[in-house]
Amino acid sequence: MRLILLGPPGSGKGTQAQRLIQRYGIVQLSTGEMLRAAVAAQTPVGIKAQGIMASGGLVPDDIVIGIISDRLDQPDAVKGFILDGFPRTVPQAQALDELLKHKHLKLDAVIELRVNESALLQRVETRVAEMRARGEEVRVDDTPEVLTKRLASYRALTEPLIHYYSERRKLLTVDGMMTIEHVTREIDRILAAIGAVDPKVANKAAKTATAARHPGNRAKPAASVSGTAGAKGAKASVKVGKASKGLKKGSPRPATRSKTGAAGKPKKTSKKVTKKRAKA
Repeated sequence: MRLILLGPPGSGKGTQAQRLIQRYGIVQLSTGEMLRAAVAAQTPVGIKAQGIMASGGLVPDDIVIGIISDRLDQPDAVKGFILDGFPRTVPQAQALDELLKHKHLKLDAVIELRVNESALLQRVETRVAEMRARGEEVRVDDTPEVLTKRLASYRALTEPLIHYYSERRKLLTVDGMMTIEHVTREIDRILAAIGAVDPKVANKAAKTATAARHPGNRAKPAASVSGTAGAKGAKASVKVGKASKGLKKGSPRPATRSKTGAAGKPKKTSKKVTKKRAKA
């Protein structure tokens, strides 16, 4: 499974990416982390990037693509990946397509988490107001003003990407305003629909994840539900079973006790009544 997640800040990309990683055993490819790892390992591409990053410049696309190429060759990327933070522009998307084609790999889907930007701003404003009311310090990058700028930047960079992948029939849109659980189920559903995952595997993964998050919902054993009444009923059936084992095949079963007489015995007719009837 090879995916790209698109969505503005606050759309829940990070949460959904972690869930996909846990359920399907794929890896998250963050370009920032990969660049830092390449520099630390002093790979040829990392050495090229080191000087640029040290001077505060933007790392060219060809170096980023080279780092992604090296990362895809590692064993843990065999099952698949989620790209985080890349591509951001159409030229980067085109370069990624060429890389995957060269490695004989195919991108399964680009999942866009579409959200209501005014609702996102309202969430941030509410959170900031609550933090200030509690006397907590608000981060400088966690304000409505900063989010507005980040949303504008996202729209400028991502609008062309949405059209690019839509034309190639790779774009799948999910309503990011739903609850986290609903978004997860919808992603699983569309991945199964396009054949990126086996439907049975998707259902099993979803059930396992739900059970892990809500352990109290597991079914209780039958004995604990039935309680004392169930235990008494079980003992009674054992006694009946033992009694029926003593009967030979074909022998009449004992009659049940009636209100008028003992079990198995016919009612006695009074002799006096019989004699009167004879005289008559």
